[in-house]
Amino acid sequence: MFKATVRITLRPSILDPQGKAVRHALHSLGYAGVESVRTGKLIELQIDAASREEAERIAREAAEKLLANPVMEDFAVEVSEAEVASA
Repeated sequence: MFKATVRITLRPSILDPQGKAVRHALHSLGYAGVESVRTGKLIELQIDAASREEAERIAREAAEKLLANPVMEDFAVEVSEAEVASA
């Protein structure tokens, strides 16, 4: 079992109104030193695969086909062994 983390971010050329709103709110709270905020998404997948390579392939395909918008977003995939919860 593997854990895939897919980090999705807006491409640098895409305006980020949510990031701008967060930056404004942080300034209102006294964090004037925050100069820029970009928002994104973090998606974790538990994948039952025979190898790390297969799990990464599955996660990349999922990101390309569904999780990320290829016109506006970039993504990065990290795969690790999933921690097994003990009973």
